[in-house]
Amino acid sequence: MDNQRYCLCLELQDDDELIRLYEEYHQPGAVWPEVLESIRASGIENMQIFRLDTHLVMVLDVKPGFSFEAKAKLDSENPKVQEWERLMERFQKVDSQQQNAKWQPMQNIFDLQKND
Repeated sequence: MDNQRYCLCLELQDDDELIRLYEEYHQPGAVWPEVLESIRASGIENMQIFRLDTHLVMVLDVKPGFSFEAKAKLDSENPKVQEWERLMERFQKVDSQQQNAKWQPMQNIFDLQKND
């Protein structure tokens, strides 16, 4: 079974200072080690976040067997990850009425390799 890729999107608060701080928290060496350990332990092999204005896109390359449900369970049981999530909510435009209101999965509508 091949590894899989997911893309997710999120909207940041439209505030230049908050965006600057959010980017600062995501610089090399700034993300808390416990958060990085949790990401890797869930089966995520690579994660990248891209920004255009207030729009973020996260690209995940995951191991076979990865599941968002299992990751959510691990995260909910990790106090340091929960602390990080609460901190990041300050920067994110989140609809609290929506289930899984933070990072939303995007639909893949084109794949060059599948067009050969």
